[in-house]
Amino acid sequence: MYATVSLWKENVLFEERFFFDYTARVYHMESFIRNFCIIAHIDHGKSTLADRLLECTGTVEKRKMKAQYLDQLELERERGITIKMAPVRMHYASQGKEWVLNLIDTPGHPDFGYEVSRALEAVEGAILLVDATQGIQAQTLSNLYAAQKAGLTVIGAVNKIDMASALPQQTVDDVARLLGVDKNTIHRVSGKTGEGVEKLLDDLIVRIPPPKKTTLEGIASKNIGGRALIFDSFYDDHKGVIAEVRVFNGKLSVDDSLSFVAARERLRAKEVGYFIPQQKSSTMLVEGDIGYVVTGLKDPHKIKIGDTVIHATGSQNLLPYALAGYREPKPVVFVSLYPDNPDEYDELKKSLEKLRLNDSSFSFEPDTNEVLGRGFKGGFLGKLHFEIIAQRLEREFQVKTITSFPSVAYKVRMPTKTLSAQKGRIEIDEEGLCVIKNAKDLSDDYETIYEPMIRVEIICPRELLGAVLGLKELFRWSNVTTSLLGEKNIITARMPLAELISDFDDRLKSISGGFASFNYNEDGFERADLSRMDILVAGESVSGLSRILPRQSIEREGKNLVSRLKDTLPRQQFSQAIQAKAFGRIIARETIPALRKDVTGYLYGGDRTRKMKLWKKQKEGKKKLLGMARVKISADDFKKLLAK
Repeated sequence: MYATVSLWKENVLFEERFFFDYTARVYHMESFIRNFCIIAHIDHGKSTLADRLLECTGTVEKRKMKAQYLDQLELERERGITIKMAPVRMHYASQGKEWVLNLIDTPGHPDFGYEVSRALEAVEGAILLVDATQGIQAQTLSNLYAAQKAGLTVIGAVNKIDMASALPQQTVDDVARLLGVDKNTIHRVSGKTGEGVEKLLDDLIVRIPPPKKTTLEGIASKNIGGRALIFDSFYDDHKGVIAEVRVFNGKLSVDDSLSFVAARERLRAKEVGYFIPQQKSSTMLVEGDIGYVVTGLKDPHKIKIGDTVIHATGSQNLLPYALAGYREPKPVVFVSLYPDNPDEYDELKKSLEKLRLNDSSFSFEPDTNEVLGRGFKGGFLGKLHFEIIAQRLEREFQVKTITSFPSVAYKVRMPTKTLSAQKGRIEIDEEGLCVIKNAKDLSDDYETIYEPMIRVEIICPRELLGAVLGLKELFRWSNVTTSLLGEKNIITARMPLAELISDFDDRLKSISGGFASFNYNEDGFERADLSRMDILVAGESVSGLSRILPRQSIEREGKNLVSRLKDTLPRQQFSQAIQAKAFGRIIARETIPALRKDVTGYLYGGDRTRKMKLWKKQKEGKKKLLGMARVKISADDFKKLLAK
């Protein structure tokens, strides 16, 4: 243990790890802080290992411990996955000193890679965790590459060594080979029993460097008292917007006048503190600390993830002192969300704004549907990301939604005349291409269409190589290559993003029995042979059902959709033609027969001509009714149709 010193100087309390240099009028930090995160493939035991770290450091008492302690969302516990990164501050005694360990638990699913990228910018080291029963998986590689790119010190650890099906030695060898280190430096741990956890803690103190400090240069820097990076934020009904920050220079104290550089917003810090893992207020946050700042802001738009918060005096330009933030995440999957109850439109908007504060990787804009009314078109990083947002809206904000078919953004080259007419209505990129996020916006006179591509990386056992390669034609793979990774194969291929969000994940799991995993990255756009398919009911197009599909599968999808519509829509007094239209012609058709009323039921005996007159009159009435018919698809029917 080291001595705690408390000194007051100019109304500032410097305590714990600090001493004051009265000559230079600056404060210094002893290197007793270690900032690190845990990165791994999904379900490799990150949250369970984090539980043991909390126990070993005494951060959470054993009687209060529960599984997945840092996973605070109900959905995280229900699904058994981490969705949101979670910071926590731990104190740990080792080598006769007390260390401050700041841990950030990160998600493992590729849809939440943006969460991981933000965590990597706030720490100096990472524990790469690999399941001894599964070995290296696709997201293991992806997270490792991201950590190395961020310049982090990576410590390898093999988890679940207590399980009967574990292959610890083989996994240790594979991880050591992957990291290019001696296998004796790879830790063997059990997140369940706690075996090897203390040794891992002692090693990370030695191997992970102390907090990195960025330099401040220039005359104006003398007026900057503290500088921190906002790596996450959330909304509290009582405190307003709370920013999660990593301090890189100086200190941030209660009542400091703070500036958000990118947002150009000024405020006063209402409260600062740490996550232990609950919020605990403190007098200040200092260099190397990870904690929070209560801003008091009620408008979620006034804070940006990746922004720099600076405590500065004077009115100097702060832009030169901004920390390197994050690349703006680009949504790749688009889904429209409509309130189940149309009266909850405003409530849906407020809920989405609060969710976006907590998850800056999705975006939304107003949208309308002739059936469902007003809603919002949301942009997401993947299919699971969209599903989580929809469920959080219902669980946390009690707003039920109806969602459209997931789609991707296409780029289309239009004739000059059409392009001029589209300006101001839809997005046009720097190359003069129209960005189509809604199938109904694709005009018939387009010249060329380009679809977004991804580079997918699949890891599977050698014996499943042939089965997995069998997906090539089904999902339009190209540039396929294979390589070896220990006892496994790595398959890399280029494929359309639209195929990924259909049922690629389910097919891969089914064909491999769950033994294959995948990761993907965006890989530009490619010219494609695509066309728009429209659905007509009683001769009227239903734009909410329009889709952009590959030419070779459009007839199959058209037949499937009109068949489902026939089974879903109620019968009317007139017959309803349900048609799928593409290439300027009808490619599929089903007919819902009219309801039949027996207009001659009350007649008995007599001349048949009376019945014939009534039948003729009924036929003419139905013909007249058909000409006036307007089919309205109810929200419930639309919801049934969109359900997979």
